[in-house]
Amino acid sequence: MLAHALKDEIQDAYRAWLDARGFEPRRGQRQMIADVATGITDDDDRICVIEAGTGTGKTAAYCLAVIPVAQAEGKKIVVSTATIALQEQVLLKDLPDLASHTTLDFSYVLAKGRGRYVCLKRLDEVLDTDVSAEIPLFDEPGSNDLKTYTAMATMFEQGNWDGELESWDDPIDQESWRRLTTDHRGCANNRCDLFQGCPFFRARGEIHEADIVVANHDLVLADLNLGGGVILPQPDETILVIDEAHHLPQKTQQHFTLSTRVGATTRWLDQVNTALGTMTQNFGQPPEMLSIVRKLARDTVVVARLLTELERLVASLSFSTQNDGNAISRFSMGRIPESIVELCEPLSRYFLEFSNLLETGHAHLQELIDGSRNWENAERAEEWLPVVGFHINRASQSHDLFSDFAGAALGNPMCARWVLRHETDIGTDVECLSAPLDPGAILQEILWQKCHAAVLTSATLCTMGSFERFIEQVGLGTNVRNRRIESPFEFGRIATLAIPRMNSDPRDVGLHTEELGQLIPKLLELEISALVLFTSWRQMQAVTEALPASVLNDCRIQGQGSKQKLLSEHKEKIDEGGPSYLFGLASFSEGVDLPDDYCRHVIIAKLPFSVPDDPIDQAFAEWLESEGRNPFVEVSVPEATLKLIQACGRLIRHEEDGGRITILDRRLLTRAYGRSIIESLPPYGREDA
Repeated sequence: MLAHALKDEIQDAYRAWLDARGFEPRRGQRQMIADVATGITDDDDRICVIEAGTGTGKTAAYCLAVIPVAQAEGKKIVVSTATIALQEQVLLKDLPDLASHTTLDFSYVLAKGRGRYVCLKRLDEVLDTDVSAEIPLFDEPGSNDLKTYTAMATMFEQGNWDGELESWDDPIDQESWRRLTTDHRGCANNRCDLFQGCPFFRARGEIHEADIVVANHDLVLADLNLGGGVILPQPDETILVIDEAHHLPQKTQQHFTLSTRVGATTRWLDQVNTALGTMTQNFGQPPEMLSIVRKLARDTVVVARLLTELERLVASLSFSTQNDGNAISRFSMGRIPESIVELCEPLSRYFLEFSNLLETGHAHLQELIDGSRNWENAERAEEWLPVVGFHINRASQSHDLFSDFAGAALGNPMCARWVLRHETDIGTDVECLSAPLDPGAILQEILWQKCHAAVLTSATLCTMGSFERFIEQVGLGTNVRNRRIESPFEFGRIATLAIPRMNSDPRDVGLHTEELGQLIPKLLELEISALVLFTSWRQMQAVTEALPASVLNDCRIQGQGSKQKLLSEHKEKIDEGGPSYLFGLASFSEGVDLPDDYCRHVIIAKLPFSVPDDPIDQAFAEWLESEGRNPFVEVSVPEATLKLIQACGRLIRHEEDGGRITILDRRLLTRAYGRSIIESLPPYGREDA
């Protein structure tokens, strides 16, 4: 229960913050503070779900409640966001503001995954041409990369670079950066001779010292998947705040999706044999490594034949072409043909054995590093550690996928399984995939049963006024504490909504695109700025190509530069007094802050229904239908509604902001579900169109 002294501390901090900032207390914000503080000190679940409308001030609310509770109970706080924009707002604006203007005393730090930091050992190795030529992990770097790596080493040594990817000023592509990073299997930890200066472990030390750790959903899930407490604090010692929580189900699905490319895996067999053979030679052919190499060599011959047969069977499946151009074959109800299952069963066993053999080799290397094993050239063990770690990961991924497929003869309606056909530079390859349809079951196992307390919040968690769908998706019980807090904005006064009575139906893409091309130039003339949102790249391209040159000159279109660059150019043009219009897809409908004249008009091309050929959505709809349920009513309409609310939310960023919203989709007026979608939107003023 919330003790009186703790309640007083929270109230004092809130009053101090209001007085220092000259703010008036907000009813919704007070309610959220009370709900969070009560929820995380509850005797039972210690989990609360709160939908806080735009303008509630939810970051300040949950921080003012959670910080005193965490300090009183000796717990750490992890604040997790889905977007970089919100992460930066929390880290650079909200937390410094509370630290400066309240009685609370706390420290905070940003947490990043290991892959965002340079590995000094790898940087040394890639600059040592003898080592980089012998270690068969990545292609040898080109001259431009070597110049970059040399500059990095020099600047780090001089103290002018901290080893983080984000603080390196010049652009560097993903493959070039990947040569310089490692994972937990490739790291010698405190046995590395460069450990004292390691950017990752220096940052990790800051994480353990801080009261609040700001992270993202991907890092939280990755840490939990490793058992928790690897990078972030231990779950049972943490109060976890999941902001933008509506992303959590999909992020969980993506994180636990399994995949393996069959042709690429066949080629990998040669790579692993070459790597282990070279390594064994390097260490003087110790008997324990020779036995591993010989068994791998024998077994990979068998596995290569199995993979070739699997590739032949998969290629004979019936494929259809998706909107994105990929050829796909989906297994209905997750049920895989017996002939494929019969091949996946031995493949699963072989890849488990590969993983175990490589783990044994990896353990030998660690023993060389700590001095408990004696081989020739023992000092080179650190160079080979990431190589073996890479191959363990590859073998484990293949085992997980083939193990999943091997158990799918009878099907699993809560799992989507499919095959994609890819055209590559060296021919056709097939990729086998499996994704969970019940992310809530995963979260229940790895998170809710382990964390001390949790707050899940967002401006959009309810569908059609109910938390039921969200709570089911994230695996919480129906009795979990929840609250819906309305936005304090006077939407009817500051914003108008127009739904033109269009001639075309969006399902007729050609006619709808043509009509958009006619309407959008006229709509852009209404305001100095606009954000135009599409659900299809192809339709956006067709509409922008049809725009008059005079209008096109004032448009910033997604794909013509980085998102940040387009936003900066847009704001600069508005600051100069000129018109500017942003055109984008889903990534522009959330996490984009365009207050006042930066966005006076949000134009939405069509309702954001999911792409109908998405294999995960198809599989889930199939399961719902098998249960006698209606996937369109239960999933498609609610999810489109949430996305629409998020898109409309780009217009109003504070209480005195304002503008107009236009939705160019007549289904809101002509279909039965249109009324329920409109009623779920904030109460904007309506404008006849």
